[in-house]
Amino acid sequence: MANREIEIDSQVARWILEIVGMGNPPEYGSQYFTVGLDDYLSTIDEEYLKTHIKNGGSIFKMVIGTYGGGKTHFLYSIREKAWGYNYISSYISLSPKETPFHKLELVYKAIVANLMYPQTPEELLSGYDRGIEAVIKTWYSQKYQELSAKLSDDAIRKELNSYASSLGSYESTSFRNAVKEAFLCLAEKKENDFTLILQWLKGENSQKNFLNNLGIFEEIDKSTAFRMIRSLIQWIREIGYSGLIMLMDEAEQTSSMSRKEKDTLLSNLRELIDACGHANVKNTMFFYAVPDESFLDGQTQIYVALRQRISGVFDTEINPRGVKIDLEKIPVEAVDMLAEIGRKLARIYEIAYKTPFKSDTLEESIENIANAAYEKKFEIGYKRLFVKSVINAFDILRSSEKLVSIERAREVVDANMH
Repeated sequence: MANREIEIDSQVARWILEIVGMGNPPEYGSQYFTVGLDDYLSTIDEEYLKTHIKNGGSIFKMVIGTYGGGKTHFLYSIREKAWGYNYISSYISLSPKETPFHKLELVYKAIVANLMYPQTPEELLSGYDRGIEAVIKTWYSQKYQELSAKLSDDAIRKELNSYASSLGSYESTSFRNAVKEAFLCLAEKKENDFTLILQWLKGENSQKNFLNNLGIFEEIDKSTAFRMIRSLIQWIREIGYSGLIMLMDEAEQTSSMSRKEKDTLLSNLRELIDACGHANVKNTMFFYAVPDESFLDGQTQIYVALRQRISGVFDTEINPRGVKIDLEKIPVEAVDMLAEIGRKLARIYEIAYKTPFKSDTLEESIENIANAAYEKKFEIGYKRLFVKSVINAFDILRSSEKLVSIERAREVVDANMH
């Protein structure tokens, strides 16, 4: 089987397989075994990332996919495309206990903790930089390198001070002062002060008197969280990035939440959607991924209002402005889709182990695993089950070169359900 379609080395290929074999999407490499999403991804690329968001637009999309149905894979694929246009991304996992959407101050903390500027495969493999601290340090380093090529040390210091003082006006003056002072702390090598400012930017407790002396008076709580998120977006755009791509992945259902918490969550979600039509949120694309739409089942005004806002279905030809992207309605037969994913993963496997498969046993083995995994569609996320199982099938083929029969495929699939 030819490997020319995939330009990765054996180390990267092996890393992808180890992650996928555990049932998780890799931080890098999802694009090499994506099937059925090309129309969605290319439309988002052309309609939004390439122009509209860069030019100041903001958009909200809701992604629907069952557990193990490819939500995270889809969000990572979006991130990969966004990095190609110099966007900063933030992928966060929402949960009722740790990062509930009804507590926006915790959502803000998760967003800034997971900010990622565009990174290469090598950087992702060796341990990627993540979080607002990494973004600030990279911002400072790039500005310093830009100035050091043409100015003396004294002139550089003056220019850095002048640049920091000219930063924006953002919606939150406290946020503006915090990023300005953090930048200057790096210039002046004030490590302790930098750490204290970063504590505030991360939504943690810091020394109030110290912060007040820097013009940082606000606290990051439920009343200020939206304003801080908007200020974060304004800052990201000013320091040279195309904007922010927010990837919110809700892995758990909200059944354990109280009525008040659910109402607050829905109210926050409605405010976020509405904000995308206002001038104070620019250069941002929000993706909110959920297992299903059951959280919208209710008759009060907030439920009705939200259902109206997300009623349009995203369609690459008819309605690219539609809000809902349903991953269960990909226009590819399920077993055919799994088999094609298997073929792409087989190419990655061949690169990783530098050993080609025999095409006759490979094709039938993949199809048997695909059918065996799809038989479990009502019990578990069959896409995740398939990718875990097909990697095991490749191990069998590599060691014995024997066909993975349908009976053996069912055994492999059953073993991966536990």
